[in-house]
Amino acid sequence: MSTSMRVMELVRFGGAEDAFAARELPRPTPGPGQVLVRVLATSVNPLDLQTRRGDYRDHVALPAVIGNDVSGVVVGTGPGADDFRPGDDVWYLAPVLVGQGTYAEFHVVDQALVARKPAGLSHTEAAGLALVGVTAWEALVERAGVKAGERVLVHGGAGGVGSAAIQVAHALGAEVVTTARAKDHEFVTGLGADTVIDFSAGDYVPQVRDLGGVNVVLDTVGRDTLTRSPEVLADRGRVVSIVDTPEPQNLLAAWGVNATYHFLFVSPGRAKLEALDRLVDQGGLRPDIGAVLPLGDIAEAHTLLEGGSVGEGRRRPRGKIAIAVQPELG
Repeated sequence: MSTSMRVMELVRFGGAEDAFAARELPRPTPGPGQVLVRVLATSVNPLDLQTRRGDYRDHVALPAVIGNDVSGVVVGTGPGADDFRPGDDVWYLAPVLVGQGTYAEFHVVDQALVARKPAGLSHTEAAGLALVGVTAWEALVERAGVKAGERVLVHGGAGGVGSAAIQVAHALGAEVVTTARAKDHEFVTGLGADTVIDFSAGDYVPQVRDLGGVNVVLDTVGRDTLTRSPEVLADRGRVVSIVDTPEPQNLLAAWGVNATYHFLFVSPGRAKLEALDRLVDQGGLRPDIGAVLPLGDIAEAHTLLEGGSVGEGRRRPRGKIAIAVQPELG
């Protein structure tokens, strides 16, 4: 058996075209409480783009293997890792900006972060759901505490986190309002959105106010969302933002509605994955996979996610871009 693995390594910060190189590295060995996973699929996320550009260069020493989503098969376990056995199909969100990432044929992770893959999802679907699904769950359930009957505004409903959040909020029994381009209205309505607002056609605030305001705002877009959220929040409303916002924001109006703000940098965990699994099993959650590329095309995947074009004018698809790392063994 080979003791090496193929990876796509980040060798320089900047544009996608010359950022990655295919390399052979030693296959990792699981330590105490860890499992070794044969990675069948991963995906690309905005976090990956930010890492590649150098936004987190203080935390990432080059060369580095980045990436955070995994769906695959356990092939080895370390001492004390008794929750899984070789052959188990698993999925997880790897620790963010810690250790080796997931653009690799094998990955080692603490078993506490791993869950059994939902039976109703393929490996590419599971890999496309891990980070965005955990983010949506943590934002709406653990931070905002969304309850049945509340009204939730999801900014950017057609995006990765946004599309997962619509489904999670709907499954929780909330009324879901979302912003999306006109071409995506049918898509987000199909996910469970009750009201869709075309953010490119005018100010969303009066339209949300006409509905009676909202209890929770999930910000996946940035810009002036934090400043304007008090204009649509009911008393004691909650705002959760997953966006880096370098520009100053005036939050004085938040006092007038007793608003609570949460700023979320996602953290992995088995319990969140198992909660998502239950939603998948109940038919309340499904990832939207727009394209599947091989691991060797990771630069092209980054380009597409950024809105560029590759090949014969191919442009960014709607939905997640999954990466088929290696074929499943028969």
